[in-house]
Amino acid sequence: MNKRKDNLPLSQSKKVTTNTLQQMKLNKEKISMLTAYDYSMAKILDAAGIDVILVGDSASNVIAGHETTLPITLDQMIYHAASVIRAVQRALVVVDIPFGSYQGNSKMALSSAIRIMKETGAHAIKMEGGTEIKESVDRIISAGIPVMGHLGLTPQSIYKFGTYAVRAKEAVEAKKLITDATALQNSGCFGVVLEKIPANLAGQVAKKLKIPVIGIGAGGKVDGQVLVLHDMLGLTTEFSPRFLRRYLNLFEDIKGAVEGYIEDVKSEDFPNTKEQY
Repeated sequence: MNKRKDNLPLSQSKKVTTNTLQQMKLNKEKISMLTAYDYSMAKILDAAGIDVILVGDSASNVIAGHETTLPITLDQMIYHAASVIRAVQRALVVVDIPFGSYQGNSKMALSSAIRIMKETGAHAIKMEGGTEIKESVDRIISAGIPVMGHLGLTPQSIYKFGTYAVRAKEAVEAKKLITDATALQNSGCFGVVLEKIPANLAGQVAKKLKIPVIGIGAGGKVDGQVLVLHDMLGLTTEFSPRFLRRYLNLFEDIKGAVEGYIEDVKSEDFPNTKEQY
C-alpha cells in the first residue's frame, strides 16, 4: 500500500478525488463508501475517514419511508446533497440521479447532472444502467462531469425485475453485465457499483476493469464496499439481507433513550434544579 511520509494511507492523506480512487485500486487499498443524506451524519462519516459518501436515492426508503427509490425527485436529491456537501471536508461525494431524470433522454440527463453539480457542489453523479444509457453517460462526461455506473440489481428498475433477488446468476445476464461494465469504462466512468450479484462474477469484473469496482452484496473480490448507513447502524430493522452487517443497534438504543426521557418528564425528574435558569 502506497503511503505518505506520515504513514497515512492514500485515502486518509488528502482530499479524496476520482484520481485517488484510481490510485487506491492500483495500490490494492480497499475503498470504503457509505450513504448519507444530511449534514449531521455526513459530518460524522467524514470525520471518521470514509473515502466516498453516496447521497443515494435510498433516501426515498430510509428518510421518506417509500417502498421503492422511484418516488424521490431531483429537487429532493439536490436538497439532500447540498446538506451533505456543507459537512464534508475530505470525502468524495457522489449523488444519485433519481428515476425519471435521465432515462431515455440524454439532454434531460445532462440537464439533471448539471443541476446537481451547480446547486449542490457535489463531486460526481451516479447512474443505473449499462449500454442502454450510454448516450446519456457520454453526454454528461463530455460536459466534464464525473460519472459512476451502477449494474446488477438496479433498484430504479425494480418493477421490471419484479424482485430484489440476486442478479446475473445465469450466463446470459452475466455476459451482459460484463459487456455493460466494459462499456461504462470505455465511456469514461471513473467507477462502477455492482449490487447483489455472485461474488465470483463481481471479482471477474473487478479484475477485468481498470476503474474501481464497488460492491454491495457482491462479495469481497471487488475494490471496495458500500452500505446504506441506516442499515449498518441498525436504524432500520425490517431490512436484513445476507450482505448486511449491522455495526450498531441504534433503533433499540434510541428507543431506550426516548423512553427514559418520557419517564423523566412524566415523573418530573427532568429538568432538575441544575437544568434550569
